[in-house]
Amino acid sequence: MSDNLFARFFTPAFTLETPRVVLRPMKKEDYEVLLPLAADKETFKYFSKDLSEPDELRAWMDEALKANLEGSRMPFTIYDKDEKRICGSTSYGNISFYDKRIEIGWSWLNPISMGTGINKQAKFALLSYAFEVMRMERVEIKTDVLNERAKAALLKVGMIPEGVLRSHTQMHSGRRRDSIYFSIIRGEWVERKQSFFAELI
Repeated sequence: MSDNLFARFFTPAFTLETPRVVLRPMKKEDYEVLLPLAADKETFKYFSKDLSEPDELRAWMDEALKANLEGSRMPFTIYDKDEKRICGSTSYGNISFYDKRIEIGWSWLNPISMGTGINKQAKFALLSYAFEVMRMERVEIKTDVLNERAKAALLKVGMIPEGVLRSHTQMHSGRRRDSIYFSIIRGEWVERKQSFFAELI
């Protein structure tokens, strides 16, 4: 059943769009475009993998595309309509149709695209589709508890902090990461949408 739902919600031509961004399915050919965008090591300080390393980026994309074929993850490239260029990547993952739960994550942007409003518009597209089309009951996002920029960005899009999972993830630096979870549940979405995304409604 879940495989059929995955195929129904994520067709090969599937895209999400706002006035600023288009999220389209990641393709293997995107590697050459994403490689220079991922060149700054600082982008991946709080990522479990260092995608500034070309081999790591390729392996990360291969894993994402394999999970997509298996129906467990929907990886996207993010296209900036204003600048007319790809600027990063994000995904739906950890999808449970039975539990009506989905995660937004694996997200990164080229440094020059940070702080430009792209993240907010991408999150709006992903949250709207999850709640209003997929009819999910819970959307969750996790990040490194040390990543103050990411935590602030999640608060700016209405995500609600829940708690910290200690020693949760192995980092490429050798550190064990504590992960903080944020979520929105169905009963909160209308208020969150109106309060945090009024300009996009």
